[in-house]
Amino acid sequence: MSPGAHAGPDPGAQSDAAHAQARRRMVEEQLASRDITDSRVLDAMRRVPRHLFVPAGLRSQAYDDYPLPIGEGQTISQPYIVALMTQCLGLKGGEKALEVGTGSGYQAAVLAELGARVFSIEINPVLAAGAARTLEELGYRNVRVKAGDGFFGWPGEAPFDAIIVTAAPEKVPPALFEQLKEGGRLIIPLGRADFIQVLTLITKKRGKPVSREVLDVRFVPMTGEIRKE
Repeated sequence: MSPGAHAGPDPGAQSDAAHAQARRRMVEEQLASRDITDSRVLDAMRRVPRHLFVPAGLRSQAYDDYPLPIGEGQTISQPYIVALMTQCLGLKGGEKALEVGTGSGYQAAVLAELGARVFSIEINPVLAAGAARTLEELGYRNVRVKAGDGFFGWPGEAPFDAIIVTAAPEKVPPALFEQLKEGGRLIIPLGRADFIQVLTLITKKRGKPVSREVLDVRFVPMTGEIRKE
């Protein structure tokens, strides 16, 4: 390079800066301006690089408020739904959380940022491997991912303080409620695959479920053993 020449802006750094700006805007305009009031959830959403959890060709849309395809017929939920479901769990840090439906790993990363020890199950082995790789590359050491059917939960690691389900069954799989600690919270979309589902928060009180309907939603259906019910 000649003495008078200078290097132009680094395209990679420029892209990182643009994504960071889009992430801040996402939090301010899509989350904080609505009913996401938990500052820890907002901070976690500011930190997780959502664009690294979607296909490269969709990264420019990563911070828009709608779901995106991630391959294998699955989607990543829109940011608002991720934030809302996370907020419903009321995590303070140090909890043990089970996720059913790892997808690309984004929701698991958000839970990890809140200080939870995350155990995530994905029925599709291709997605499970991809999510595990992404989470490892980003340094999320407090997340374990395995390929399996979330209908059965993760008995070897139960009980859990919190359980989050990112695919819709018509009713709660019994094993998931059984693996929930007393006082624990389960957030799950319930309803038919071809219909609007209801995001439902279930708290375990004296061994019984106490349910609250949160929002009408549309999730991909839960597959596997649940389809035999």
